[in-house]
Amino acid sequence: MSALRDRVYETLKRRIVEAELRPGRRLVERDLAAELDVSRIPLREALRLLSAEGLVVIVPNRGALVSPFTPADIRDLFDVRESLEVLAARLAAEQADADGLTRLRECLARARDAVRRGDRRDIVTANAGFHAEIVEMSGNALLGTLMRPLDAQLRRLFHLTSDRDPGRQCAEHEELYAAIADGDADRAAACALRHVADGREPTLALAERWTADIDPIEVTRTRRRRTAP
Repeated sequence: MSALRDRVYETLKRRIVEAELRPGRRLVERDLAAELDVSRIPLREALRLLSAEGLVVIVPNRGALVSPFTPADIRDLFDVRESLEVLAARLAAEQADADGLTRLRECLARARDAVRRGDRRDIVTANAGFHAEIVEMSGNALLGTLMRPLDAQLRRLFHLTSDRDPGRQCAEHEELYAAIADGDADRAAACALRHVADGREPTLALAERWTADIDPIEVTRTRRRRTAP
């Protein structure tokens, strides 16, 4: 049973993170079970796991939907990023070694190649990997533990905002890389803060495309499949 649950969990998580299933989308158990060729038991177990990660909202006795991503949610996420990612950049500059810098350069190269090809999914993967690698380079296990639960939400946000200028994001990442490679902790922290802060307002503007006053009770009121505005 756990193998089926895990397969369903990974499939749904990927589809939510990659914005194939948009915020507010009703998750109809009958349809999903048929699509994934499983019974409702492993499906419900998977939905509970996704709910614990904040990716799904379960309304008792009614059903489930993909968690809304409201402007308030986005502001909260940026507030946390402006603290933790800045700290990660500072520590990464202090702890930088050849292996870590090589991995960061590889992330930058993958991002540039994805931009050249216009592959938004690969752009997001490379950029998310860049941020994750900085946290790894920080050498702070507690920071890594604090950031890990945010990973899925960050990747979902990156996919939802893939319309942002990817060339500019690459340039900002390269500036941050240069500061880390130089071992300049103050410059790295400043670059990280500017990079995160500059994305706040454009992200909130893009959020108007997918956010609305989504009432989970109303969304799950009928058995008909509904999509977010």
